[in-house]
Amino acid sequence: MLASRVRASLEEAGHEVSQAPAVEPGVVRAVELVVADLDTVPPEELAEVAVPVIGFYQHTDVALKRRADEAGLTMAVPRSRMARELPELVERALA
Repeated sequence: MLASRVRASLEEAGHEVSQAPAVEPGVVRAVELVVADLDTVPPEELAEVAVPVIGFYQHTDVALKRRADEAGLTMAVPRSRMARELPELVERALA
């Protein structure tokens, strides 16, 4: 359900959206930004991506937020904020 909201929100803001089940190097080279669920993709794996990364997590998981920050992700935000502000967060990450 969240993936469809993410897609709709970004498409409405004028972005082209591709969805992948995993972060694959060949796919990532063809995109400008990655939005990832940190519950399914470890932040340390996303640190190797050569484009900006917005990771989202459950607001109660402060350890995961800390790991994302330590890994150097562009942004790590709670799910609720991501759902509410995604187009603005994307614009900021791409600036």
